[in-house]
Amino acid sequence: MRQARPLSAIRTALTSEAGGGLVLMAAAALALVVANSALGPAYEHALHVHLGPLSLLHWINDGLMVIFFLLVGLEIKREALDGRLRTWPDRILPGLAALGGMVVPALVYLAFNAGQPTARGWAIPAATDIAFALGVLALLGSRAPVSLKVFLSAVAIVDDLGAVIIIALFYTGGLDLPMLAGAGLTLAALIALNRLGVTRLAPYLVLGAVLWFLVLRSGVHATVAGVLLALTVPIRPSPGRPEDPTSPLHRLEHALMPWVTYAIVPIFGFANAGVNLGGLAPDALLHPVTLGVALGLFLGKQIGVFASVRLAVAAGLAQRPAGASWAQVYGVAILCGIGFTMSLFIGGLAFADAAHATETKLGVLAGSLLSGLVGAVLLGLAPARARVAARAGAE
Repeated sequence: MRQARPLSAIRTALTSEAGGGLVLMAAAALALVVANSALGPAYEHALHVHLGPLSLLHWINDGLMVIFFLLVGLEIKREALDGRLRTWPDRILPGLAALGGMVVPALVYLAFNAGQPTARGWAIPAATDIAFALGVLALLGSRAPVSLKVFLSAVAIVDDLGAVIIIALFYTGGLDLPMLAGAGLTLAALIALNRLGVTRLAPYLVLGAVLWFLVLRSGVHATVAGVLLALTVPIRPSPGRPEDPTSPLHRLEHALMPWVTYAIVPIFGFANAGVNLGGLAPDALLHPVTLGVALGLFLGKQIGVFASVRLAVAAGLAQRPAGASWAQVYGVAILCGIGFTMSLFIGGLAFADAAHATETKLGVLAGSLLSGLVGAVLLGLAPARARVAARAGAE
């Protein structure tokens, strides 16, 4: 009998990242409570205390989050070579859904901010937070088919790839050419290790630390170094068979997953979600940045993702996730509007001033909360409709 293929990190993520999503929700809620309590001034002061060359907030966003992006890169590479995105038919539906889910939210944002300096934040609502979204799905239990969880995970992986490309192309400052050249040489050394068949992780991690420093100093955002490192880590594909326990990529991915899910991402959420609501003017909720981000996430994501899926299925390019009704697919499309982690991250790159940063956080929190609540309600009601659709043989 063929041995069952054990869960890889992204498949384990259907449960572990769901739990991590709940931890992230708690961290974000705690940040809001602290920021609006007597501890608020101490919270803000602590984030801006300098530890060496960087503030605590920068160490979190430019240091710890490199490990998050390293994990993202490992997931992208594994899914493309050894997972659910290894063939073009597997990539079509999540790829088109992710593309629509990035383009339409950006257009919604620009509808409020076109021609203004704030147009720089167009990419903020283009991201999906897989941990938060899977956390909501986990609360629904068996009412959400496994195929929808896999589809959401695949969309988020492609979405993360798009976010990394956006960060590298559009949120890079002035370049330090010597540092950039050094980063290029370090990347070449990492590629050489891969080509020479080196499977020990230590040389990759040491050179990866050097790459991070050089990229940080080069003007390209430091987190790009995490993805570049990930793409050079060797993998031993074993499609349809148990994972190769000696595969360096799988070993590193499994080692990083719990730390990223239950420590790094919640720390990021706690450090970035705190908004002091007491000093906000009433019109802050109606500011173009706030509206553009909130409606981009809530309306733009669901329209972009769902319309792309409907068109792909109607055109015969892909099939609807197995066992799911259109109502359930629409519910997941709404959940894609939970853009918490990556949206806050891109918002920090887009706006340095406190006013726009606050408006961004308000928009992200409002859009993500609406998407989570409405998506959960729709998915909670969808099973009865799914049974009716199945009896009627409806598509």
